[in-house]
Amino acid sequence: MEITIKGIDSIREAARQFVDAMGDNKIFAFYGKMGAGKTTFIKAVCEELGVQDVINSPTFAIVNEYLDGNGEQIFHFDFYRIKKEQEVLDIGYEDYVYSGNVCFMEWPELIEDLLPDETVKVTIEEQPDGTRKVTL
Repeated sequence: MEITIKGIDSIREAARQFVDAMGDNKIFAFYGKMGAGKTTFIKAVCEELGVQDVINSPTFAIVNEYLDGNGEQIFHFDFYRIKKEQEVLDIGYEDYVYSGNVCFMEWPELIEDLLPDETVKVTIEEQPDGTRKVTL
């Protein structure tokens, strides 16, 4: 599936489409270059899921926890600063990922061997015209 984000003013509609496409999937790995819009898109998706918390990149914390509109936890990871997979295991990664809650992961290529088989890979690419293409 492909979703086009024409600009920041259409990101909520794109996020709505993404939420509709999530189905029963819980683990989403977001791939894209620095500045592609991964964090911004995850923020919009979380808002569509009813998150009222402040949503920002967990670059330094590695994981942020939010509550969706139903009181269910959402885990948002940013592995950009990870040097070794052991660091991820030390924060209790497996407890988060196998909790049954939604997990959004940025920079998953740094922990590729730890991703569960059911992980949905999502790519965000900036297009020459400035739009973003989200591919699931």
